[in-house]
Amino acid sequence: MSAFAITCILIISIQFIYLLLFFIGINRKESNPPKPPHPVSVIVCAHDEEENLRELIPLLLKQDHPEFEIIIVEDRSNDGTFDYLQQATAENKQLKMVRVRHKPDHINGKKFALTLGIKAAKHEWLLFTDADCRPSSDQWITRMTEHYDDQTQIVLGHSPYEKRAGLLNEFIRFESLLTSIQFIGWAKLGRPYMGVGRNLAYAKSLFFQSKGFNTHLDVMGGDDDLFINSHASKLNTKVSIGLDAITVSKPKENWRDFLHQKLRHLSVGTRYRVLDQVILGLFSVTWLATWLIVLPYSLLYGFSLFIPFIFLVRWILMATLFNSSSRKLGGHFEPLKTPILDFIFTFYYLVTGLRALVVKRIRWKN
Repeated sequence: MSAFAITCILIISIQFIYLLLFFIGINRKESNPPKPPHPVSVIVCAHDEEENLRELIPLLLKQDHPEFEIIIVEDRSNDGTFDYLQQATAENKQLKMVRVRHKPDHINGKKFALTLGIKAAKHEWLLFTDADCRPSSDQWITRMTEHYDDQTQIVLGHSPYEKRAGLLNEFIRFESLLTSIQFIGWAKLGRPYMGVGRNLAYAKSLFFQSKGFNTHLDVMGGDDDLFINSHASKLNTKVSIGLDAITVSKPKENWRDFLHQKLRHLSVGTRYRVLDQVILGLFSVTWLATWLIVLPYSLLYGFSLFIPFIFLVRWILMATLFNSSSRKLGGHFEPLKTPILDFIFTFYYLVTGLRALVVKRIRWKN
């Protein structure tokens, strides 16, 4: 057997191991009995988000939780966000507005806004989401904070995208679910490395003890994943999953906006801990190599039976993983769509991943 053939077998084997590990992680049972409810500060940053806030705030105010406040950080909006919040805060004592009038030049806008919101929070337990997200039920706050104890400082949550028509939406939901499968799966296996700011909770004391976003203040993005990557551990991090624990996000409506968003996310990955970069990189590289090396080699050397067998097994594993994970995390994903989305993901990641390695600066809105 040639060295190239051995390489192909190794690539496929690594992919299968990863998929099996994710399946084990997502389905791993944990003994996390619910704790008594804790007071919570919900923090949302808003830049030109009047329309979204008109939908989100009523849902937050209806949360079935004994004690919580809602802090909206109005970040230099150009629409009617400030006027709406002035009226809304006057009518609801649970609702508080923090206004950003000017931003220091050396600090990323969203991180500055988040820091002001955290400073204004009166409770120790902080829960974050975005203005274009919607809690799936009135139990969201409770579910995301019910495992808080003396050891816990971070709780990771899942935030799928809303289902709409079209290939772009199917791919966005596929890519988002794959991301959640990885970071939640690894967290449940004792290796937390990131979270998403659309559904994330952590302790206020952790934020200030670790000096907030001080190590990456000027970086676009990373207010969620870089912060978690720096401070999450097996002992201080828990996961809350299930339909009541999710927030549903509004997806991008065109490929350009989606790719810009993902480029921002991927560009901060180069700042992860080295071992996390190796673990994530090996999965991504072998995924790409399955299509770009294993498939061409098999075609070139006439392994006509090898190709369908390998890809059939791969797609069965992926469909099983995606179906099981979507139901476990909260939501539903059509597993039969994985083959075509698997193919698209290869070229999407090849383009955005390479560009993310060299990108210098990406803006967060305006």
